[in-house]
Amino acid sequence: MSEVPTAPFGRVLTAMVTPFLPDGALDVEGCARLARTLVDAGNDGLVVNGTTGESPTTSDEEKLVVVRTVLDAVGDRAQVVAGVGTNDTRHSIELAQAAAEAGAHGTLVVTPYYSKPPQAGLVGHFAAVADATPLPVMLYDIPGRTGVPIRTETLVELAAHERIVAVKDAKEDLAASAEVLARTDLAYYSGSDALNLPLLSVGAVGVVSVITHVVTARVAQMIAAFASGDVARAQALNAGLIPVSTGIFRTQGVILTKAALGLLGLPGGPVRSPLADATAAELAQLRVDLAAGGLPLDRPVLEASA
Repeated sequence: MSEVPTAPFGRVLTAMVTPFLPDGALDVEGCARLARTLVDAGNDGLVVNGTTGESPTTSDEEKLVVVRTVLDAVGDRAQVVAGVGTNDTRHSIELAQAAAEAGAHGTLVVTPYYSKPPQAGLVGHFAAVADATPLPVMLYDIPGRTGVPIRTETLVELAAHERIVAVKDAKEDLAASAEVLARTDLAYYSGSDALNLPLLSVGAVGVVSVITHVVTARVAQMIAAFASGDVARAQALNAGLIPVSTGIFRTQGVILTKAALGLLGLPGGPVRSPLADATAAELAQLRVDLAAGGLPLDRPVLEASA
């Protein structure tokens, strides 16, 4: 086992929203523009078609368009990781194969949700998806959404698979994460913005972040400061990011991320039902939160739902 895990997908990745047009259709041009903007800001990679990308409400065809659009937009400047996880192993395999054929650099596979499979089922599911393509796999452990954690022994077992190389960790159990890191070569990426720095402290190599839609440079600086041993600077940068993280996650993250992008004049558009766009009150609070995090918004609040 290596002393310092490598970062197979880079260190700063944004879990990118899927921009929609006002009528709810996929905004292909906006998707390309946002991807370029995020990479220009300093992202090493982009994760598309994940939770923040509203994957439950995008069709397989739309998912493939997003992958191709982002790959065309950023070229070889960033890793593009395609979310392919569903609660159906066969469907996940189909999405993984389509992403691989489109040229994605890796896949993100979330724990199957709703059906609450046993740990043996998780091993079979993740291994089957990993076996289906030559792409490296990032597991996504988020029991708050899926209802089932990927337990420590399960992660240790999955780490033996040659293509399962990383974990997006939103379990919010630092002790469990530290144990897996001590026993495997898995590269851990923080999937909870509030715990980005704490996860770095136990061995994470980077982040798959939502707040990097608006603060990429500062998150990158925090990671670099910690890696260089300047813990005090990393702590200071992290403290300054707390209001942004708090603000974005006052409700479902994609809702206020798209609202923030709108306030900044960037593509995002509406969310799809059953999500609901930010209200006027939520937008007003978001402006306060972003300003407290060093992002004053001088432009007028854009049109919001009542």
